[in-house]
Amino acid sequence: MNHKRITIAIDGFSACGKSTLAKDLAKRLDYVFIDSGAMYRAAALYCIQNRLIQDGELAKEEINAHLTRMEIHFEVMEQELHIFLNGNDVSNEIREPKVAEIVSIVAAYKPIREKLVEAQQKMGVLGGIVMDGRDIGSVVFPNAELKLFVTADPEIRVQRRLAEMQSKGIKMSIEEVRQNLAERDHIDSTRKESPLIQVSDALVLDNSKLTKEEQLDWVLAKVKLLVTN
Repeated sequence: MNHKRITIAIDGFSACGKSTLAKDLAKRLDYVFIDSGAMYRAAALYCIQNRLIQDGELAKEEINAHLTRMEIHFEVMEQELHIFLNGNDVSNEIREPKVAEIVSIVAAYKPIREKLVEAQQKMGVLGGIVMDGRDIGSVVFPNAELKLFVTADPEIRVQRRLAEMQSKGIKMSIEEVRQNLAERDHIDSTRKESPLIQVSDALVLDNSKLTKEEQLDWVLAKVKLLVTN
């Protein structure tokens, strides 16, 4: 029997393991995984490359002229999802601290959000996708069959992000990581355009004390109820 292919929207703060969960979920379900955060990081990298950040602020008039020149897409290479910015694989570069420092500022700018949200919605028109981010259940896919809000203890998030940076050979102190996450939480939750919120029909998943396998099993059980009913 063929099960229906649904849209799964995963929201939550940085370093909660959203992308890891989304990737694992997509693999198990044979769905397409879309990392919306990587798209905003690519947009932030574009702004850096084109000197569109001045004194920590966006050069908004100049950015508007650049929007049609900024092309972001994904490709699967050796079973891994890679993100390309104007034809260049920037999967590693977008994880650097210089990008993390400004990505929330870039993501808060309405014209950039509108451009990327439109692209995300086109990717998900046929269902069978898992997307994670900040506004997936509230803005990108408000009609998603399954919405999750992932959370974790703040200090556990700090340790997770620090381990991620170290695994990539990126040197950051624990205080730098803690400050970066606090700043991103504040900007993401208070920005005017599509702030991070927990929508009323989202299932809350606190994975502070869960292994990756345990949280995956928890979500798969929820998916099974939806696709077999």
